[in-house]
Amino acid sequence: MTDVAQAYGLGGQPLLVVLVALFAIVLLRSHATYWAGRAVTRGARLGTEKIAGPRWWQRTVHRVQDVTSRPAARRGLDLVRRWGALAVVLAYVTVGVQTVVFAGSGLLRMPYLRFTLASLPGAAAWALIWATVGLGAVYGAVALAAASPWVLAGVAALVALVVALVLLRRRATARDDEAGGASTVA
Repeated sequence: MTDVAQAYGLGGQPLLVVLVALFAIVLLRSHATYWAGRAVTRGARLGTEKIAGPRWWQRTVHRVQDVTSRPAARRGLDLVRRWGALAVVLAYVTVGVQTVVFAGSGLLRMPYLRFTLASLPGAAAWALIWATVGLGAVYGAVALAAASPWVLAGVAALVALVVALVLLRRRATARDDEAGGASTVA
């Protein structure tokens, strides 16, 4: 526990203090991301209402529209549309979709009270995980690298292979869906 607390500058603090600090850190991050999504939505709406405007603003609005049309962003937005507040709760205990779900909640203008209420149990779970086993896994990987860099390289290669296979399968499924949709329209 001391090593984990030390990573956050909380070495020597009781577990409760570490948990509260991590809870506050993750709430600040998630709510800042939510409000960034809200700001983008507001800015994009204002940008499309005004015909004239600075060129940099028009480019920014187009960039936001481009980013929100990417597959990862669409998946995050779809998660929020489908699951609502539950997507926010579950995003805290996942890797790779947290930012998209939090920003997507803002982009979709999820009521702030609903987002906040969903954030509380999710942030508590995140703090508990990272205060106990989360950083323990990171420290374990570092210890493994120090003891045997070849074993760590093998584990990293195996993880990379699994990720690559999952991504290839998703792309193939997306291509099949697009091809199937195009043939039914024609």
